[in-house]
Amino acid sequence: MASPKKRKKPTPKKPKAQPAADAAAVVACWEDDPGDPDTQPALIPINVPVPDPAAGSLPFKISGAAPAPKVYRPGTPEFLYYAAASALRRTSDFWAPILPKDTTWQIGKTLPVELDSGTDLNAFYTRGDGGDTPGLHFFHDNVDGRDYFSGESPDVVCHEMGHAVLDAIRPQLFDAQTIEAAAFHESMGDMSAMLSALQVPSFRQTVLNDTGGFLNRSSRFSRLAEQLGAAIRVQHPDAVDGDCLRNAANSFFYSDPQNLPPVAPASQLSSEPHAFSRVFTAAFLDALAGIFKLQSNSPGPDDLAQAALDLAKILVGGVLDAPVAPDYYSQVAAHMVDFGENAPFSGKYRDVLKSSFVRRGILSLQAAATLTAAAAGAAKKAKGFAAAAPAGTSRGPLPLAAISAANFGLKGPTLKVYTAEEPKRFGVTSSSLSLGAMQPRSAQVAAEAYTEDLFQRGHVDVGATSNRAVGLMHRFAFKTHTVVEKQGDLILRRIAFDCGFDHRGREA
Repeated sequence: MASPKKRKKPTPKKPKAQPAADAAAVVACWEDDPGDPDTQPALIPINVPVPDPAAGSLPFKISGAAPAPKVYRPGTPEFLYYAAASALRRTSDFWAPILPKDTTWQIGKTLPVELDSGTDLNAFYTRGDGGDTPGLHFFHDNVDGRDYFSGESPDVVCHEMGHAVLDAIRPQLFDAQTIEAAAFHESMGDMSAMLSALQVPSFRQTVLNDTGGFLNRSSRFSRLAEQLGAAIRVQHPDAVDGDCLRNAANSFFYSDPQNLPPVAPASQLSSEPHAFSRVFTAAFLDALAGIFKLQSNSPGPDDLAQAALDLAKILVGGVLDAPVAPDYYSQVAAHMVDFGENAPFSGKYRDVLKSSFVRRGILSLQAAATLTAAAAGAAKKAKGFAAAAPAGTSRGPLPLAAISAANFGLKGPTLKVYTAEEPKRFGVTSSSLSLGAMQPRSAQVAAEAYTEDLFQRGHVDVGATSNRAVGLMHRFAFKTHTVVEKQGDLILRRIAFDCGFDHRGREA
């Protein structure tokens, strides 16, 4: 499939608009991802108050008319609507108080949502630069006689809204031409899905029952998008994990992504952003498990909610402060540790954060040793960031650098890309697989490596800029980027962030 805008038009019927019910009405939705229908017991929907898409500082709007608020059966268009709306509502309500004051969506005041944009096992977030409607797009497909709707899964829905949240506070990451920036965007989606799930009280108790209080064990909490993973696995068994799309409880250790293959089976690490995201997501889960244990001598569901809130605040603080650099993982990790040194945390989680990032190789031992409370205290005051202006949006765009266009079969001598060159405050890097810390990479080399990956995987829509005599066309792969011509220059721009491993691109 050539690009998102060329997908087959949806066939399911839209829910019929009905008069609004009273404020006491409830609707049915999923507590968590509905799961693999072939290997897991059928989940029972939960009832929640009717979600108001327009409420709060991060509103959204699902296309079409809302059905009458009441309890609908799974498998109906009405259930799909409220399953998605309820998941979006809990995600928006969770992030809004944590983000800087006056944060708005990058694409406008209200985030548009298309629940069925066509036939695919996918979902994506876009600013609309590739021709699609800006916002979140979800799809449906039939696999072995069973219909799958990606917008029905809270994991998928909250993942895509996570992309929009990150784009709202750190828009420079959207076009940053570095593997770790793209992978962190995917990790942010998965972290958003996990944190949003913990806003459901009954699910918090389920998580504690399943894990015995050790949150970084494999469980319904760590397994993300089980249902979508099951559908993809039918056609491509090695494209996703054996029990889900991605599992945050994994054993992956940081490796220089420029030395990894662009694609690999799900059991291995590759430089593909969804695959490489699992390193940071696993460190995040380890940190959450440790922070939960520090809440009390016998932590319970309320402590789990507090741990999620604390770590989310630290995550946002780290993202706002960290420069966009080739080694973005280590920069975010360092600034998360640094942010945690200030009130209200005052270093309470220092050891948990450091050990989580060191254990996954995101911070080298040398890097962790340099992050001291004294350095953090001298750099920042204890004033909360929530009252400040959105730091990420106040920074300028990333610089453009030229790389050879001929290497990619394009017309013209050079292709310009946005490079990760913001100045660093911490001279830290990740761990090397040999002795010591990894040597810092240049922004130019990082941009060239990621660009090569994108073209190898066929994720770039080259359009009329391709030199047909020598160029390479991947006609069926999902397009996340496009080459545009502006004032005689060829510029690589991102179109969208999607949620999966581009299973259809494997069918070319």
